[in-house]
Amino acid sequence: MKAIIKSKVANLHAEPNSKSELIDEGLYGMVVEIVKQRENDWVYVKTPYQYEGFCRIEDLIFDPQKVDTWQKEAASIIYQGFADILLKPKIQSSKLATLVRGSIIKVLPNEEINKEWSMIQLATGEVGYTRSQWIGEKLELNGVLEEDFRNRVVQTALSYLTTPYRWGGKSPLGIDCSGLCSMAYMLNGVVIYRDAKIVDRFPIKEINIEHIQKGDLLYFPGHIAMYMGDDLYVHSSLGGNEVSINSLNKNHINYREDLATTITAVGSLFPAK
Repeated sequence: MKAIIKSKVANLHAEPNSKSELIDEGLYGMVVEIVKQRENDWVYVKTPYQYEGFCRIEDLIFDPQKVDTWQKEAASIIYQGFADILLKPKIQSSKLATLVRGSIIKVLPNEEINKEWSMIQLATGEVGYTRSQWIGEKLELNGVLEEDFRNRVVQTALSYLTTPYRWGGKSPLGIDCSGLCSMAYMLNGVVIYRDAKIVDRFPIKEINIEHIQKGDLLYFPGHIAMYMGDDLYVHSSLGGNEVSINSLNKNHINYREDLATTITAVGSLFPAK
């Protein structure tokens, strides 16, 4: 059985209570698999990237027909940090919802409104409007040049700069290290493991550090970052409190010795040349 996340951000906890560890967040429109049935007001779910946790029942839509239709027809993503969904295509309109970057929506055909606005359908069936420039089709890796992908994934990671660090977070409201890297890849059409390690069944493979290029991933004990080129990397650091840029070069003002000297692996989507 599957369900659709209908909350802006649905918390996934280690135990079926809100005081337990936050291990992940599901964003609006994501379809999750129900692994275990109800435990009070919670269900145990599995995300498309194989992360599991307890989610509140109130955050989910369980209707099998709606889930099936949503999976087939919801093919667009919010790329803006935050996007209001309005009742009418004008800024003075009432708000249906506010969605964050990475939320999944369905765009409806409508030639009657200004191109500045797109008509969209939410998972609940409600119809509203949002700025056309804030949304786009789900991206796929097929046909994308390696250099273009590398540039794009770095720019996506940089769009989260100064976002506060949040353990288990993966939105502009707060994001952790693996949340940042996995979201940057997901928004560019690639699902990687949502944790600070390389896992065989996912597309990131270990390479020698001498072959590192922009967009590749740096792994440290319990931490992950994205390499930007020129010895720089972007990451969401518990020590830095937010998404920031640091350097592997000890002569750079943003050098962090604690990370530069503890790299455990380098991962890449592309085979080393």
